[in-house]
Amino acid sequence: MADVLDQSEVDALLAAVESGPSEVQTGGGEMRIFTLDRRPISDDVEVRDYDFKRPERVSKDQMRALETLHEAFSRSFGALLSGFLRTIMEVKVATIEQMTFSEFTHSLPNPTCFSLIDCEPLDGTMCMEISPLIIYPVIDRLLGGSNADLFIPQRPLTAIEMRLVGKILDRAVVALKEAWANVKPINFKVTESESNPVLVQIVPPNEVVVVVGFELKMGGRAGTMSMCIPYNVIEPLIEKLSNQTWAAYKRHSRDAKMRHRLANHLDAARLNISTILADTTIKLSDLMNLEVGDLILTEKPATAPLTLEIGGKRKFIGQLGQYKGNRVFRVNRTLSPKDRV
Repeated sequence: MADVLDQSEVDALLAAVESGPSEVQTGGGEMRIFTLDRRPISDDVEVRDYDFKRPERVSKDQMRALETLHEAFSRSFGALLSGFLRTIMEVKVATIEQMTFSEFTHSLPNPTCFSLIDCEPLDGTMCMEISPLIIYPVIDRLLGGSNADLFIPQRPLTAIEMRLVGKILDRAVVALKEAWANVKPINFKVTESESNPVLVQIVPPNEVVVVVGFELKMGGRAGTMSMCIPYNVIEPLIEKLSNQTWAAYKRHSRDAKMRHRLANHLDAARLNISTILADTTIKLSDLMNLEVGDLILTEKPATAPLTLEIGGKRKFIGQLGQYKGNRVFRVNRTLSPKDRV
């Protein structure tokens, strides 16, 4: 270290301390901040207090990567819920921040819909909370209600309501698995549900967690959903959660997956193919007087190459022939823009 005090400076400092506080010189002017190489920091640099009780263990790039990942989750989850509920369900990311686990649990209402999600092969457990303001309208929708004059009860969910909420959580798990597959294949599974979040302790109270807040809208009803991700769960993947590398990997993975899916569907698609023997002009009177056995003269030789059209577009050049009693078209080569066939 370049800034270690030598022995004379240490002796002078100890002598000043032993002689009393009056001997220790303190700058009576304003406080100035210096860098490690003793250069003063300019006044236009913003200096903020650092709270060691709330260390930010996830960088800004990794937070942006998590936000992008859960935006993909929200779109997939919204589509799955819309199909399940037979109505439009909007899901979007509202906030993402770091806090301690105790701050997260004390910010939630009681009672609420609080579920624990196992994350194999990662160590630890994530948790998801859905506000009663939106979960009861969803349950009412599943039971055939209209949500017109729905009363939000202040009580824990019943056993029947928890079975219906389980259908919602199953679709959330599917969307989570699809979103996280671009980083690491994870088998998410809902293991437990609780109405009072304060009673759940998946990590120590002062442990840092990443909380992703979602906004859910269904018709005239709206509510929130929160997903708590402890740091120890994503710690093995923290290096992969840089925004640039994850986004590039996501684009590559999605492109390859989409190309494979389209290719599988196109294999069974049917196309109309045709070939033009020749073209010429004819008078309308001759066309009206055509009979069986009449000949139409063209300027194209019988041995001239023909073009094969697929879906109305010229693609190949070949010859017309006969094979086992059937008329066939033999492809010679691909049609190029310079061909005048």
